[in-house]
Amino acid sequence: MFTYVLYGTMSVLLIASWSKDKKKTKMALKKAWKSFENILPQLFTVLLIIGMMLSVLDKEMISSLLGSESGVLGMALAAIIGSITLIPGFVAFPLAASLLKAGAGYGQITMFITTLMMVGIVTMPVEIQYFGRSTTIKRNLFAFFYAVVISVLLGGIIYK
Repeated sequence: MFTYVLYGTMSVLLIASWSKDKKKTKMALKKAWKSFENILPQLFTVLLIIGMMLSVLDKEMISSLLGSESGVLGMALAAIIGSITLIPGFVAFPLAASLLKAGAGYGQITMFITTLMMVGIVTMPVEIQYFGRSTTIKRNLFAFFYAVVISVLLGGIIYK
């Protein structure tokens, strides 16, 4: 229902914009379409990866690797995968939702998302170029420590 409300609100606002200034609205719609076209290949790739992953890994496998009962090993696995993976946030959150539905634990998914967004093993060479080795290592270590603390707290709060 909420989706329909959002689409309805967007439609009303688009009509209001069109009636106020057709030229600007047309230009904005063209820019929005261009952005959509630029994101589309990444989106298809990610949907393909998610689909293949969920077809290969059954619910029991995901639950055993990343489920709440996987404990420290599941947290470590989520931290490693999140730290070395480079995917945008608009893809990471639907992936996390799919993993939760498939049996992953909240603490493990929190670890995955937090390390994914904050720890950058793949981007370290570029970061070292701009910020220096010391700053890059400190930032990544603090981000990793933060991810561990938040994941343990969130996993503990939700399961108690």
